[in-house]
Amino acid sequence: MFKIEVPGRELDDAISTKINLKTKPLGALGALEKTAHTICTIQHTLTPEIRNAAVVVCAADHGVVAEGVSPYPQDVTWQMVMNFVGGGAAINVFARQHNLSLMVVDAGVNYDFAPETPIVHSKIRKSTRNFAKEPAMTSVETRKALEAGAEIIAKLHSEGCNTVIFGEMGIGNTTSATALFCKLSGITPGEATGAGTGLDSKGIAHKSQVIEKALKKYEAVTDPVEILSTLGGLEIAMIAGGMLKAASCGMLILVDGFIVTSALAAAHAINKNVLEYCIFTHQSDEQGHKLMLDFLKAEPLLKIGMRLGEGTGAAVAYPLILSAVKFMNEMSSFEEAGVDNKD
Repeated sequence: MFKIEVPGRELDDAISTKINLKTKPLGALGALEKTAHTICTIQHTLTPEIRNAAVVVCAADHGVVAEGVSPYPQDVTWQMVMNFVGGGAAINVFARQHNLSLMVVDAGVNYDFAPETPIVHSKIRKSTRNFAKEPAMTSVETRKALEAGAEIIAKLHSEGCNTVIFGEMGIGNTTSATALFCKLSGITPGEATGAGTGLDSKGIAHKSQVIEKALKKYEAVTDPVEILSTLGGLEIAMIAGGMLKAASCGMLILVDGFIVTSALAAAHAINKNVLEYCIFTHQSDEQGHKLMLDFLKAEPLLKIGMRLGEGTGAAVAYPLILSAVKFMNEMSSFEEAGVDNKD
C-alpha cells in the first residue's frame, strides 16, 4: 500500500565524526546527538534542516462511548474542534509559540460543521460504530481514511514541509487506542488500560473489561488493516495513513503520545519501515504509553507528565529538534575554533 525505503547508512561514519569533533566532550549533548544523527540519516545530509514544520490534528468520534468508557460526553469532540478553530486550545498555544502551522481535520466527527469552517473536511462517516458490538469500520472506510491521511501529507510535502507532528481529538479514543495496541502487541487490557480523560479506578476496570471482551470477540482477525478496521478510530486510521505517506516522502515524523503512538503501531503493522522516520518526543502519563514505547523499542526525549494529546507533547519538544539541527550546523569543531582536542 505504501512504499517506504529504509534510509541509507552511507553517511553514518561522517555524521558521527562531525558530531564528535564539535567543541565538547564526546556524548556531552546527550539525546540531542542521537536526534541529530537520526535527522541527518533521514535527510541523507550532514547539514540537516527543518522546513515548514506542521501540526495535523485529526478529530473523530467513537461508537464505543456507548459502553460508558469516558466521563465526557461525545459533544466535547466537536466543541474542541471549534476551540482549535478559535485558537484557544493548548495545541494552538504551542503551535503559535514555535511558529508551527496548524491544520485541523474532520476525520469522522459526529457533527455537521458549516462548509465555511476553516478545517479540512475529510469526514469518512459520523463516528465509528461501537466495536463492542460490531467492527468499528468497514475495510472500505478504513482504506478511505488511510488514503485521506496520505493525501493531506502529500499536499503538505508538495508545499515544502519536511517535518510533521500528528495530533488527535476524539472522546473515547483512548479505548480504541488501547484495544488496537493490545491486539497488535499481545499485551493485556489489564496492563494497558488507563484513565483517559479522567476515569476513576472503577471506570478503568470497566473500560478494561469492555476491551477484553472485544479482543475475544475478534480473536480471529489478524490482517493489520482489518485489525485497524475492527478496533481503530477514523482519526487513528487517518493519522496512520499520514505517517506512512510521510515516511514514503522521507519526512521527519515527531511522534506525540498515547493515541498517536497507537496509530504508529498500526502503521508499523502495515509497513515496519515507518519507524525509520520517527523521533519519539515524550512519554505520556497515560497508563499504556510506556508499554507502547517499549513495544516499538523507542526512547522518548521527554517525560514530563503530559497526557493531553492534540500533538501537545511533540509541540513542546519541538525546540529540542531545532536545537539538534542548530548544533549540527552552527557549532564549531575543535579545528574551526582553534581549541585543542583531547589526545
